Amino acid sequence: MTMPMTTTRISPDWPCQVKTPGSYDWERSAARWLRELIPARYAGYPALIKHPVLLARHARLQVQQEIRVARTALQTARTELPVLGLPESVIEHTIKLYAAELLQLQHIARSVRVVSEALGGRGTVR
Repeated sequence: MTMPMTTTRISPDWPCQVKTPGSYDWERSAARWLRELIPARYAGYPALIKHPVLLARHARLQVQQEIRVARTALQTARTELPVLGLPESVIEHTIKLYAAELLQLQHIARSVRVVSEALGGRGTVR
């Protein structure tokens, strides 16, 4: 039996690892993707496994924290890394790494938001 085509328009921020909302098993694919965003030790907590909206909330908080860490690392790199005795080429490479990671994390944060909204967590606190 084939599933009917869905006409749901999804955001460009929708993660490719998550099936389209309304399609077969999409919530399971969303939960699997969200679990990859949080520390492994949380994966076994029954509340997070049973309630994908709670999992989405935790993933949102986790990614927000990682964004703060990447921003701090980027903002302090020019002053703190030379003290460690690192060559300028390594410092420049590290700054580019932090900048790229920050962009990636911001994209992930948008993806978590749209998945959370689709799961029914529209009332999340920012």
